Amino acid sequence: MADVDESDLPEHLEELLARYDRYLAAERGRSVHTRRAYLGDVRGLLRFGVRRAGSAGSFDVALIELATLRGWLADLTAAGAARATVARRAASARAFTAWLTRTGRIETDPGLRLRSPKAARPLPAVLRREQAEALMAEAARSEVGPPEVARPEGPPEDGSPPDGDRRRDAALALRDLALVELLYATGIRVSELAGLDVADVDRERRTVRVLGKGAKERVVPFGIPADRAVAHWLAEGRPELVGEASGRALFVGVRGRRVDPRQVRAVVHRFADRVEGAPSIGPHGLRHSAATHLLDGGADLRSVQELLGHASLATTQIYTHVSVERLRAGYRQAHPRA
Repeated sequence: MADVDESDLPEHLEELLARYDRYLAAERGRSVHTRRAYLGDVRGLLRFGVRRAGSAGSFDVALIELATLRGWLADLTAAGAARATVARRAASARAFTAWLTRTGRIETDPGLRLRSPKAARPLPAVLRREQAEALMAEAARSEVGPPEVARPEGPPEDGSPPDGDRRRDAALALRDLALVELLYATGIRVSELAGLDVADVDRERRTVRVLGKGAKERVVPFGIPADRAVAHWLAEGRPELVGEASGRALFVGVRGRRVDPRQVRAVVHRFADRVEGAPSIGPHGLRHSAATHLLDGGADLRSVQELLGHASLATTQIYTHVSVERLRAGYRQAHPRA
C-alpha cells in the first residue's frame, strides 16, 4: 500500500467536512466544542479510508461500508484507545453516515449495523453534604472586608498591598463565593455558568436562565445563600472589575473579560482541596454533588433531569446509583450483620 500523507485530506473531503460542520451548527445546534469533537472523529475515519484505498484520489465516502467502520474501530482499539473513546468515535461515525445517507451521498447507512463497546461509566466523585457545606464555608472565609474609602498617600509603610490591590482581591473573593454557591445551588455546567449574563439572573424569583447544550434554554432555581452571594458580587465586586470588555457578562476576571471555564475550575479545585477528606473536584463535581444531594433529599428524578438539562433520563439515573452506593457503604459500616 502506498504511503499516504495524513497531514490533511483531499479537497473534496475537506469540503465535505465543511458542509457537515455547517449542518451540525445550523440544523443540529451543536456547540463549537461538540462540533470540533465530531469533526475530529470523522476526520480520523476519512484518513483511515484514504489509507485503506491507497491514495487520496481513489477514496470517496461512497466506499464507506460496515467493514470500513469496523476496521477503523479495530485500529483504534489496537492502538490502545480506551473503551469510552472507541464508543464515542463509533457514535460520531453513526451520526456521520446517517447524514451521508440522508443527503444522498451513500445509498445504505452502514452505521445502522455498527456496534460499539459499551463504555464503562464509573460513578462520579461527589461531596458529602457536610463536605459541600465546608467548601462553601471555605469560599466565604476567603472574603475580605470592604476596602477603606480613604486612600493613603504613597505605599503603605507596613508592606501591605496597595488599596487598589485590596479592592481587587476583595472583588475576586466575592466573585469566587458567588460562583461556587451558584454552581452548587443550580447544578449547571461550567460552560453554562461562564456564559451567564447579568440579565439572566432573576433575584426576585431566585432563578437563572441557562442556555444549555443544543442551544436549549431552561430556568433553574437557586436558594437564599446563592442569592446573597450573587447580590454581594453584583453590588460590591463586579463594579470593581468591570471594564469595556465585560459586556453583559455576569462573572468577569481581573482584566474585566468574561470569566473563562478554566478560571472557574481553578477556583473550585482550590476550595475543594482545603476540605479535609473531600475528593479533589471541579465544577462538574459540584454538579454531580448537587444532583446526588437532591435525590438523597427526595427530589423526583424527572425534576432533577430538567434542572440539569439532560436530554435523556438515562443520563440522570447515574445519580441514583451514586445514592444507592452511598447507602450500601453506610449499611456496611453501621449494620452489625452487614
